[in-house]
Amino acid sequence: MSKPSFREDILAAGLQVMLRSGYEGASVRDICAAAGAPHGSFTNHFRSKEAFAEEVLDRYFAHTKGLVKEALNDKSLTPRQRLKRYLDIISRVLADDKWNRGCLIGDFSLETASQSELLRERLEAIFQEWRAPFASCIAEAQAAGEIDSTFDPVDLAEFLLASWEGAILRMKVERGPAALDRFKNIVFQTIFKEQK
Repeated sequence: MSKPSFREDILAAGLQVMLRSGYEGASVRDICAAAGAPHGSFTNHFRSKEAFAEEVLDRYFAHTKGLVKEALNDKSLTPRQRLKRYLDIISRVLADDKWNRGCLIGDFSLETASQSELLRERLEAIFQEWRAPFASCIAEAQAAGEIDSTFDPVDLAEFLLASWEGAILRMKVERGPAALDRFKNIVFQTIFKEQK
């Protein structure tokens, strides 16, 4: 009789533990305990904590891409409204967690980029992929005359994501929505201000 595989349990638990404790704060022991898996199961399925973290990051990003698609593909809204909808969706997710957890992509960027080339490269690829639908939506808004077209859509997408990640970091420190609300208010009254 074959032994049960704890791989999926470990990945699911690892995502939650890393969201709560970060990369450094999440020990293999904690992850296995949260998964209800023997400690040896981790090394049976993952060659290192770093490789495991890459899979956790990919799992998290797959979920994030679903939220991006939900917001930015909603053609019943204008492109500018779709951008705002994404930020509102994420704000609700963060509120559901009582402002305690942020974005794993941002957290890993701060925590691992200078220590792990594997994770730094994966994060760079994630940011490039992540900005593409935003750049497309921004270009659509510019073409429709909905927002100013002074800046390149890719640059604006980079700005939007980087600034939003900064607002999420402040939200975690403040344990409240003020930084997110401030960001949305300012960005939609300046850079993404609706053109008359």
